[in-house]
Amino acid sequence: MPLGIYISVPFCRTKCSYCNFASDVFSRAVFERYVDRVCADIENAPQTAAQVGGRLERDVDSIYLGGGTPTVLEAAQLERIFGAVRRQFDVSPEAEITVECAPGTLTGAVLESLLRCGVNRVSLGVQSFVDQEAVAVGRLHKRSTVLDDIARLRAAGITNINIDLIAGLPHQTAKSWEFSLAETVATGTPHVSVYMLEIDEDSRLGRELLAGGTRYHAHFVPDEESTADFYLAACEQLRSAGIAQYEISNFARAGCESRHNLKYWTRQPYLAFGVDAHSMLRSAAPDLEAVRFAPADSLERYMSGEGLQQTAVSRRAALEESFFLGLRLNRGVSLRELATKFGETNVESARSVIVELIADGLIEQPGDATCLTSRGRLLSNEVFERFILADEVLR
Repeated sequence: MPLGIYISVPFCRTKCSYCNFASDVFSRAVFERYVDRVCADIENAPQTAAQVGGRLERDVDSIYLGGGTPTVLEAAQLERIFGAVRRQFDVSPEAEITVECAPGTLTGAVLESLLRCGVNRVSLGVQSFVDQEAVAVGRLHKRSTVLDDIARLRAAGITNINIDLIAGLPHQTAKSWEFSLAETVATGTPHVSVYMLEIDEDSRLGRELLAGGTRYHAHFVPDEESTADFYLAACEQLRSAGIAQYEISNFARAGCESRHNLKYWTRQPYLAFGVDAHSMLRSAAPDLEAVRFAPADSLERYMSGEGLQQTAVSRRAALEESFFLGLRLNRGVSLRELATKFGETNVESARSVIVELIADGLIEQPGDATCLTSRGRLLSNEVFERFILADEVLR
């Protein structure tokens, strides 16, 4: 089974107030040392796989540079990373190769570099087409910047473009959200990701909201009910435009689903490099399904060479993952296929949970599929917790 490659670039021009990722603003002097370390890790991938007890595939059919903002790197640094991947792995000529880009960072030199590296998909972190909303959370671009970037990408031959949007930003209203959705549809981009604002202690805005403060425009954040309404409006408006939902946060025109992200949700192997970059490989041990591992989640600890955090995935854990990852997809999971892989008795043990969730209106079963309802997608974390199975499962 071909491998997916993910590379984390934790550098940004500015730290958005809502961001809870392991990314930040750093001096450009750090960039070269970081690229050196990532390239060394790619070169040492066979040794790393052996160390954690994973089976390493050489064939690669997807590469994804995320962050952070990979396009703040110099063109030569981007090319070094892609060169290291191609030297170590056999990248398919038809591979999906994605780079995340903050609008306004796509210089002519960077765009030319992406083309030389074979990039054929770009994900734009737009978040909002309303300038007031964008600036309130620390974004540096305007609506016109986004439209210009899309035009230049298309002129260069990159038409597979994703737009990220966030529902629940400060100052957002039903009317302004409708405007962002309408602008998104009008661009004609084939893929859209819609995320509901996360409120947690790992972002400045989240901490301020939890504290009941007013910094970072926290007192202008819509309430949870409004944010949920925005999300449901996006589902309907994008569907009407022919951009179908295929995962909780992702929508695409036919044939334009993210192949790389589908690897995560269908538990295909992927190998990741850089700060807080999580990998999953099939286990070389016959009594385990897979191994998950990740380096340090801070730049300082990653650069100091701190060791990997490892988690062995048992058959029981693999079945749990198959439920709560597979249920993210609109197509859901097939109990028949899971029974073939894990055994009818083991899957049967989850049926009582499924029956309860159906009664609660969170899950439905059209045909052979078991999938979330619209309400279930809004309450997905609660659903997924129910699939942490009892200890006696998978004896």
